Amino acid sequence: MIHRSSGVLLHISSLPGDYGIGSFGQEAVEFARQLHGCGFSFWQTLPFTTTDQYNSPYTSYSAFAGNPFFIDLPSLGRQGLLTDEELAANRYPTPYAVDYGWLRKTRDKTLRRAFTRMGPGLKEQVEAFAAENDFWLPDYALFIALKGKYDEKAWMDWPDKEIRMHEPAAVEAARAELADEVLYQEFVQYLFFSQWKAVKKEINETGIQMIGDMPIYVAQDSADVWSNRQMFDLDKSGRARQVSGCPPDYFAADGQLWGQPIYNWDYMKETGYDWWMNRLGFALRTYDMVRIDHFRAFSSYWSIPGDAVTAKEGKWVKGAGLDFFNRVWTIFGRDVPIIAEDLGEIDDGVIQLIADTGLPGMRVMQFAFIDGYDNIHLPHNIPRNSIAYTGTHDNDTTLGWLYATSPENRARALRYCGFTGENWSEGGVKAPAVRAMIRTLWQCPAMLAVAPIQDLCGFGTDCKMNQPGVPGGNWAFRVTEEALRGLDSGWLLELNRTYFRSSI
Repeated sequence: MIHRSSGVLLHISSLPGDYGIGSFGQEAVEFARQLHGCGFSFWQTLPFTTTDQYNSPYTSYSAFAGNPFFIDLPSLGRQGLLTDEELAANRYPTPYAVDYGWLRKTRDKTLRRAFTRMGPGLKEQVEAFAAENDFWLPDYALFIALKGKYDEKAWMDWPDKEIRMHEPAAVEAARAELADEVLYQEFVQYLFFSQWKAVKKEINETGIQMIGDMPIYVAQDSADVWSNRQMFDLDKSGRARQVSGCPPDYFAADGQLWGQPIYNWDYMKETGYDWWMNRLGFALRTYDMVRIDHFRAFSSYWSIPGDAVTAKEGKWVKGAGLDFFNRVWTIFGRDVPIIAEDLGEIDDGVIQLIADTGLPGMRVMQFAFIDGYDNIHLPHNIPRNSIAYTGTHDNDTTLGWLYATSPENRARALRYCGFTGENWSEGGVKAPAVRAMIRTLWQCPAMLAVAPIQDLCGFGTDCKMNQPGVPGGNWAFRVTEEALRGLDSGWLLELNRTYFRSSI
């Protein structure tokens, strides 16, 4: 169990910088230094994986591969892989939001120029990295190369049946045919993870630990499903018979139809959950602590017919349960640093699994004021072995929530936090009602309290990260250098010290 502390939620993409998206540059290290100076101990991010057409990091071509957009271009310039002119051409004038369309048009071309300058020494490092990651990288690199060959079609629609079925002979023939493209994809992943390793070392040296995020499911059109069909509930064509999602809840009246294939847990168990152990081990090497999204699916999961129109058509199915975690403990030990995201519809089975594993669960303050004083998200009801949030990436900002919630809920929240002023609607770093809610949460018993950067800045709804169930317009938020300079570091340090959460 970690010591009483605090953290900030900010995805890498949301960092400031000159190249259209946050990256593994010095901005990341400077942000970590600023966090430490305010008394924080943790920085939480969203998944590092590649994003889908809607820019979501929770739907990716790989459970392992990193998002190339996070590669720091100035670092490549210092390595002699990019020229000053090429760096200048990649500067983006607007600091407030990520333009994913522009990045897709420009970033791959830039990285390919860097690839043409790869010398023998760097090539050896790339090949060594590929060998160390042979449990995912060869298949991923070939998968992306094949998508390029087949006009970006989903693997289920590739014309070559033997390739589609991942027949070994056909796979090796394709690997030879597309050797240059495969090497390029391995080169990109080497850049990503070598840069992150170096930056994370600097971040840890500031006194900040990184909390990563692992989506429980993987995408249908992914290297993982293509190369491991037996691990998923698929039909003969390779399409999912049952898909993931969740029933109607606070976030979405029709539920959420995520569409990822459901795992074949019987096969997983027969193989000792090897793929999952590789995945978890990889995540634990990437971060200091890992949040598993939708943890409740290990107890029971919402299984929806593959042809369903909405998630309402799903049903609950028993998950892998404690047997899975017995394997985790055998491989990684009982003190494995995992956070269980146990939000949404929680039943006795999930509660029991959390108790049996001893993993910390999550509480979210915005959910605390929709009913009575026995609500589990109210700060006074939060257990010590928990991570308490003002809000997550799926929530509105706290200021936005105060505007959007019912007058009754708002009055209940403000009364609970002891806020009696008329100026609850004021925003900015000194937003009085937002501060009152943060201060109240910081007093709770939870061992770790976390606020999104938007709440520390007092931002409104226009700065929220994601609207669940709505495919477009999400994941674009960025915080500017000016906004970070404007944070009230003195107030934050006093807050952390007052409630015994300070690291300094």
